[in-house]
Amino acid sequence: MGLSQDGIFRKLFRIATFALELVFVRSYNYFSRNSGDIPSQFHSLYYSSPEKTWKNTRWMGHRTMKCPLDLWVYQEILFELKPDIVIETGVNEGGGAAFLVSIMDSIGKGKLIAVDIELLENRPVHERITYIKGSSTDEKVVQQIFGMIKENQVILVILDSDHNMPHVLKEMEIYSSFVSKGSYMIVEDSNVNGHPVMPNWGDGPFEAIQEFLTHNDSFEIEKEREKYYMTFNPNGYLKKIR
Repeated sequence: MGLSQDGIFRKLFRIATFALELVFVRSYNYFSRNSGDIPSQFHSLYYSSPEKTWKNTRWMGHRTMKCPLDLWVYQEILFELKPDIVIETGVNEGGGAAFLVSIMDSIGKGKLIAVDIELLENRPVHERITYIKGSSTDEKVVQQIFGMIKENQVILVILDSDHNMPHVLKEMEIYSSFVSKGSYMIVEDSNVNGHPVMPNWGDGPFEAIQEFLTHNDSFEIEKEREKYYMTFNPNGYLKKIR
């Protein structure tokens, strides 16, 4: 056959893996095809294949766990608003930060304040990025950010740290005051807890958004930003209207 033993085993492994994936996909399609919710079906398939999809997505070599469809929307928002400051909580490996500042470079404007409890050594370094180590809800961190913002600046906020409802709600209550009128507070990963993925997660960002809007009428959900049918941030594009 012209193959070493190692080559044969690898080939058999690839065949077996492909067969299992094919069975899974066909079974999933068979049992869900009558639901009529094709975006949710694709979303579930995409999310359940992390090693192929959201754990294997990079921007200029830096891994990001954001959905590319959302990143395209972020690019549109950045171009429309041309914000002076973007605040991002939750940096991880920094692919999202690298993406944001590359768009800022293209439009020639903007600074990124990136907050995380841990700053990894391989995070992107860029003159537009200022990293702050600490919890996004820590008073010292919040005051440090406040000191970096000038009056009448256009501020965009992206919340992507701890995805449990109490933390997200506290973040929203804190950072909503930073957002300038006409800009956005984007709450990420509101797709968990069955919206439509990870139904056993427990109350998370989606529920935090619901609770926040019951007592804050300065924001409204802008569903038009979910135009590509699948988003990791359902109901998470909140525009400040007053």
